Amino acid sequence: MTWPIVSLESLAASFKGAITDGPFGSNLARQHYRESGPRVVRLQNIGDGVFIDNPAHIDPEHFGSLRKHEVIPGDLLVASLGENLPRACLAPDGLGPAIVKADCIRVRLRDDVDPRWVNYSMQRPWVRKWAEQHRHGMGRPRLGLRGIRAIPVPLPPLPEQRKIVDVLEDHLSHLDAAGTDLARARTRLGALWAATLSEARRGLEVALPEVADIQGGIQKQPRRAPTMHHYPFLRVANVTASGLDLNNVHRIELFGDEIERLRLVRGDLLVVEGNGSPSQIGRAATWDGSIENCVHQNHLIRVRPRSGLLPEYLEAAWNAPEHRRKLLDVASSSSGLYTLSVSKLKRLTVPLPSLDEQRRVLEQVGELRDSVRRLERQSQRLDRELNRCAGLF
Repeated sequence: MTWPIVSLESLAASFKGAITDGPFGSNLARQHYRESGPRVVRLQNIGDGVFIDNPAHIDPEHFGSLRKHEVIPGDLLVASLGENLPRACLAPDGLGPAIVKADCIRVRLRDDVDPRWVNYSMQRPWVRKWAEQHRHGMGRPRLGLRGIRAIPVPLPPLPEQRKIVDVLEDHLSHLDAAGTDLARARTRLGALWAATLSEARRGLEVALPEVADIQGGIQKQPRRAPTMHHYPFLRVANVTASGLDLNNVHRIELFGDEIERLRLVRGDLLVVEGNGSPSQIGRAATWDGSIENCVHQNHLIRVRPRSGLLPEYLEAAWNAPEHRRKLLDVASSSSGLYTLSVSKLKRLTVPLPSLDEQRRVLEQVGELRDSVRRLERQSQRLDRELNRCAGLF
């Protein structure tokens, strides 16, 4: 059975002003805000399907002069500005006296419409697509009051609305519980991963230059635009916190014997020189050799382990919390910036246990990495199921 498609305006209550935006300009300005009192619903309160409790207040007297913008529990609140339009939620129970602010639209719905149904309808993929075609403005997209009034909503009979929403919310509650369990598991695994990497740092500390060759990369210049002798070229974007990302590999022109001197070999550790974020300084991944004749840019530093130091062990020890702290120490500067260099890496030390001990540690790391990957696959399945729910009706 095909449900009729109606405008959001047609679902509003019959009184004048059932759909209204908030007061503009001097009617609600910074000087009107107080530490307590009636609430002001702002854009930051309107989440994608959920109300975000980020309170702002005005005094009761000023609230009394703005009652035509009043919000009561069950009202539909729609953001007219920002991404993912039409972003909407329902005013929650217990909100207390409240009004909407500019760019926030309040819709008081008819009694024969389930507000939950309309709220979920705002999140339907085809409604989002409709909004993309009707919004305007550069930078921050705007739908506007006229556009919000015209938002298309499917309208089955009220009993069917309630039945579908009840089933959907039951399904979503199970998914939320699964998501909570996954988040807890991810936290536990994260702590276990850090502890395992810390445990990997065994053996006598030795100077990094004694066990590895450290090499800078190639600076991208106009004369190196790919023409006749160009090769795959790894950039910082290709070395992520979770490993290599080779979906977009650039190319660069090389000259003379550069390919022989600078070619990456399997087992090279690629270290990020710096990107302004202390948490990302020195992040590293081991080159897997999946692309032949590949080189790297100057914002990546190549650490090539010598005999006696397994590449996989070097990566595990490098990413341990203790080594991260060392990296921050050598990367910091008096200017407050964080950056690494070949000379700074040469000041580092790394642990060097026996090869048998390195292999034993790597068995533990491999088992835990498999658990992390299984958890990520579960998380991806959960995300797909949540997206499927968004398009159920």
